[in-house]
Amino acid sequence: MQRLAPAEIRRAVRAALAEDLGSGDATTLATIPKDSKSVAIMRAREPLTVAGLAFALEAFRQLSRHIRLIRPIRDGTRVKAGAEILRISGSTRAILSAERVALNFLQRLSGVATLTAQYVKAVRGTRAQILDTRKTTPGWRRFEKYAVACGGGRNHRFGLYDMVLIKDNHLAALRRAKPNPVFAAVARARAAFPKLKVEVEADTHKQVVLAAVAGADFILLDNMSPAQIRGSILLNGGMAKLEASGGVNLKTVREIAETGVDFISVGALTHSAPAVDIGLDFES
Repeated sequence: MQRLAPAEIRRAVRAALAEDLGSGDATTLATIPKDSKSVAIMRAREPLTVAGLAFALEAFRQLSRHIRLIRPIRDGTRVKAGAEILRISGSTRAILSAERVALNFLQRLSGVATLTAQYVKAVRGTRAQILDTRKTTPGWRRFEKYAVACGGGRNHRFGLYDMVLIKDNHLAALRRAKPNPVFAAVARARAAFPKLKVEVEADTHKQVVLAAVAGADFILLDNMSPAQIRGSILLNGGMAKLEASGGVNLKTVREIAETGVDFISVGALTHSAPAVDIGLDFES
């Protein structure tokens, strides 16, 4: 996992606050005295795995340098419904104006972490590790992949630059290459980027064998049934690490993991994770 830098958190929060506040929080400015002070508590309203606390902290701090924040837990913590996540005390205006931005970051990223934790739990006791994908919210990739790691998952490549993944369309474009598209693609990748790991997507057992013989580091088994995955493991003979992908959900992931595959990639971790329910309430 690549750690999130304070500067990138500040930039993201600053942009979100600017989007939300515009020329000013009209409701709060009109109704709340400037010198009003309050205490508010963020609580989990359902069981969840926390991620994104630094964004919430930053949202409140950017609106008041004197606000006091007490964080009883850290990212990656699994909490029960009712658990206190953050206590905020200070300017009432700052708390009200930052509330939505803070919750948006925290609910979204905790949602990714919570779903990831469910997948990780589902494959516990097998060798399979849960991977994320590049199916992320534009501009939020590093944040969402960070949340995956908070949930116990493992990050796949961060972008097109840090790993070679030869997919079906690459092979289709090389269909006339000799001695075969898979061998040609792997050889070209090794020559152009010798320091990068190389993965090949395989739809059939024939492609699994070609990728293994070509020297791929990883082979992505695309939309294969558990029986096909087991056959691929036998044909691969330990030459490459194997990743199952496609058709993976919480109902199917255990059966896939029990085949003995090394990795299972799940796009839903980032493209379909629901935001979790976290509330902010003022103390009376």
